[in-house]
Amino acid sequence: MVIRPSSNLNSSGVFAAIALMMEKTELNTLGNPGHTCALKISIIIPAFNEERLLAHTLANINSARQVFGKLGCDSELIVCDNNSTDRTPEIGRAAGAMVVFEPVNQIARARNRGAAAASGDWLLFVDADSSPTAELFADVVEEIRSGKYLAGGCTIRLEGKHFFANIMINVWNWKSRSRRWLAGSFIFCDAAVFRRIGGFSQEMFAAEEIDLSERLKKLVPETGLEIVILHRHPLLTSDRKMRLYTRWEHMRLLFRVARNYRTTLRDREACHLWYDGRR
Repeated sequence: MVIRPSSNLNSSGVFAAIALMMEKTELNTLGNPGHTCALKISIIIPAFNEERLLAHTLANINSARQVFGKLGCDSELIVCDNNSTDRTPEIGRAAGAMVVFEPVNQIARARNRGAAAASGDWLLFVDADSSPTAELFADVVEEIRSGKYLAGGCTIRLEGKHFFANIMINVWNWKSRSRRWLAGSFIFCDAAVFRRIGGFSQEMFAAEEIDLSERLKKLVPETGLEIVILHRHPLLTSDRKMRLYTRWEHMRLLFRVARNYRTTLRDREACHLWYDGRR
């Protein structure tokens, strides 16, 4: 079954309504290491025309998330069909996922729509071209149960051999750990906190995860909780952007971001590497 939102209720409105009802009770559990029973994790995958990779990703996640049950946790799998024109929703349903629909083609909106349908205590966002391991999922549970963190991410590694790209990935991983910036391909966050801050910014077509990271960091002094970047089991993610786009296209985007990042990251056309449909 594909769940489609009402035309007069957007994701931000859903978050606001849920936050008003749940914030008082849910926030009382933050930082409580003893709050471990009946922990539920919602895995959310935004997907736009992902028929080539999605089946493999979902099979991998379904295998890896068995560790949640072994650790006494419940989980659910949600795919947000971001207005795909291929078999993305059918593949999601075949893998046992709840499939929800977001008509506006934007990664932030797709993640928010998935989060609005989630019933978990924690939200775990994974990109449709990435392959988390059971060991990484186990690390997530360990950090959640420590009661020390409100959100987290992990370092990443790229498929294939790409000299320039691997240098950039190494720089990102260093920056991520030092600045507590969450890579969009793998983010876990307390659901109450995510709703409290309004989810991902729907003004941004790229780097919305950095914006989310900065807003989460503002809660650290208030809550006494931190943001953690896991690094023992890096996330393997697809190298398709290296294969589908030229180095010049990558450099042109970096130049535009360096020159005026606020305007560029809010311009869908400027962020075409995520939206032009090349798969």
